[in-house]
Amino acid sequence: QVQLIEAGGGLVQAGGSLRLSCAASGVTFSDYTMGWFRQAPGKEREFVAAITWKYANKWYARSVKGRSTISRDNAKNTVSLEVNSLQSEDTAVYYCAADQYGTASVEPKDYEYWGQGTQVTVSS
Repeated sequence: QVQLIEAGGGLVQAGGSLRLSCAASGVTFSDYTMGWFRQAPGKEREFVAAITWKYANKWYARSVKGRSTISRDNAKNTVSLEVNSLQSEDTAVYYCAADQYGTASVEPKDYEYWGQGTQVTVSS
């Protein structure tokens, strides 16, 4: 049974930072490109960042590029996302997703497995 479990969300002040983590089980983690997506109320789920399975290439959405870092630890089956200089627009539920042999797609439909999400709220 595949499980992706996110952690690290919460209430953060504007300008602050957060670090989200996602622990995977039931998959050969090193075969999966891992992505982070987010969904704000009333909006579609959007791509945030991804790290590829083979060379750990990193990709970021324009909205977070330059203030975010995605990383993975294949030995621990985890992927992390750090976001700095948080803004109210970053408020959303953040989801971890997995795509076997993926190419870091920005489309949610290309990811096979999803976590339940973790809420991030940025207060101004």
